[in-house]
Amino acid sequence: MPTGCKYGTHRVIEPAGVMPQAAWKIDNTMEIRDNEILISVHTLNIDAASFTQIKKEAEYDDARIGQIMLGIVSNRGKHHNPVTGSGGMLIGIVEQVGSELAGKTDLAPGDRIATLVSLSLTPLVIDKILKVHQDTDQVDIEGHAILFESGIYAKLPDDMPDSLSLAVLDVAGAPAQTAKLVKPGDTVLIIGAGGKSGLLCLYEARKRAGVTGKVIAMAHSAASRARAESLGYADVVLAGDAARPLEIMRMIEEATGGSLADVTINCVNIPGTEMSSILSTKEGGLVYFFSMATSFTAAALGAEGVGHDVTMLIGNGYTRGHAQIALETLRESPKLRKLFEELYAR
Repeated sequence: MPTGCKYGTHRVIEPAGVMPQAAWKIDNTMEIRDNEILISVHTLNIDAASFTQIKKEAEYDDARIGQIMLGIVSNRGKHHNPVTGSGGMLIGIVEQVGSELAGKTDLAPGDRIATLVSLSLTPLVIDKILKVHQDTDQVDIEGHAILFESGIYAKLPDDMPDSLSLAVLDVAGAPAQTAKLVKPGDTVLIIGAGGKSGLLCLYEARKRAGVTGKVIAMAHSAASRARAESLGYADVVLAGDAARPLEIMRMIEEATGGSLADVTINCVNIPGTEMSSILSTKEGGLVYFFSMATSFTAAALGAEGVGHDVTMLIGNGYTRGHAQIALETLRESPKLRKLFEELYAR
């Protein structure tokens, strides 16, 4: 097959002229171009916001969840949730490497990899859904996917189960960005601290803020709060509904003596939490919205509406070295690894 665009635009069906992620539908035929990689897919890790929406729509029935996922892929050629706009990622085994890439990549047939690009741009075919794991946002399948020349990936490590690696790599951008953003002495607020990305961010926030900093964990459910408390990385663990901004702001004012947070990391997988993040952050502070449930319109106009000057960052799931940082976080913290093994390893 001839060489395609390195970014995969040759796969776009509609609308014409857009990138694969923005496309409504892409070509998911599994005959690869010379600069594409064919993957035999074992497990999909669905983005938390997307899977939460799908589970609710399916009324938490495994069979209906599978039907919704099959419908999305059939209609769009990729797992791109039309409600949330988000995807997820996958793990599988390299089946074929295009001739154009043979000398440019370290991948070879048989390599076990996780793709670090979203399912919302990845050509995908699901032949069969084997098992739905509602508690971990993972779905075991038989199927295939295409990785474009520009697509990033990580070879799966040998020192942890694939399901554990997938859970960590799915949110690798969150702890890696936290490592970049938090400085010694900072007061850091993690909203959604008891979830997968939030727990990893707690460790990095504690590590980077140091003994002179302060780490505040905000969780909603009792189980989430217990997970955050069990690690011991937060100075304060609070229970609150992040969709109620004034209540959250008052709790953070009390926890910080009125000074608020220097850095706020939002890892919540439900919509409507933008203003809690903004109001809990001091003037001139920084808010990192990792959650794909975030409305960036609501965040921008909301901050303007309350006259609050904060820097807001979109949750780019990629930053240089993010896969290595996220996996190393588990290796560095036995407590965090034990908790993740209990939650995600199988």
